[in-house]
Amino acid sequence: MPTLQESPSSCSAQPAADAGPQSIMPPPLTMQRSFFPFGFPLDVRTNSDEIFAHCMMQWGNFEQRFDVDPMIAEIYVVEGAYDDCPPRPQYRYLNPILTAVADAYHYSVADITSSRTKIVVSSAALRYPLYFRYFFLECASGVHIATRYATPVHAACVTLNGRGVLLCGESGAGKSSLSFACARAGWGYVSDDATFLLHGRSVVGNCHQVRLRPTAADLFPEIAALPITPRAEGKPSIELSTAPLQYIRRQSGAEVDFIVFLNRCSGGRAGLFPYSRDAARLTMRQELWGTTETLARQHACIERLLETEVLELRYQTLDEAIELLRVLVAEGR
Repeated sequence: MPTLQESPSSCSAQPAADAGPQSIMPPPLTMQRSFFPFGFPLDVRTNSDEIFAHCMMQWGNFEQRFDVDPMIAEIYVVEGAYDDCPPRPQYRYLNPILTAVADAYHYSVADITSSRTKIVVSSAALRYPLYFRYFFLECASGVHIATRYATPVHAACVTLNGRGVLLCGESGAGKSSLSFACARAGWGYVSDDATFLLHGRSVVGNCHQVRLRPTAADLFPEIAALPITPRAEGKPSIELSTAPLQYIRRQSGAEVDFIVFLNRCSGGRAGLFPYSRDAARLTMRQELWGTTETLARQHACIERLLETEVLELRYQTLDEAIELLRVLVAEGR
């Protein structure tokens, strides 16, 4: 064992410590382009033009609708140590910072008070577009839209004769299938399972995409030949763009006149029934997060939305559900 006098020379003889998997200094961000997710401006700054291709896939169909300060996403592409798909990130919220950390090469830091997100990903991760877009790119806009400009609602939205119906329910309740079935029947299509509430009863959604579970191919023959996509969070889905579907009447936004919670039951009487506003409030609030101020705004926004009629739709077939909704829109319950 070295003596105290020997320790300094012994330490100096050791090889230099590894500086880590990447330089502590990030690469310069020399490129910038603007995109408009859900109509909100987002400035993307990066050192790789490959990022812009992913942004176009994610948001290229959206046009600017809102004249607000742009969100900012700074995306650093670095060289990683492996080529496999990175692990799923872990999320932590330390007011007002949301972090998503997969490993030393894949992480993001979002400051919801400044609407700015910094993202580090490896060039290898860009070869897994579903992973990159779902866990990182969507976060670059969604986090700030959901806390600064709007209130996220786990719901689909369709319209008929200028009246909007918000289709709510837990995952698997049938929101996407019913909204797509309504769109095929001539209704306006706003979103399939994720809607942003702006103020009062105004909502916006992604009318450019539909995500359906593979079992939906039994209901819609035209999607049976489409590939099944393993979504990043593990659920397989069939994803299709609405652009080529001439029978889909896309709408970027709507005014909500009815809130309908779905109950796809195997038996019993079909119809529309009163639904508890307290239960609706609890459902809509449970996925919200943010600062005290942003949560207060969102809760107030939900209260204004809940001034509309709240109903439960019990049905067994899509045709039955569409007819019940048509009568609701035309005549009221």
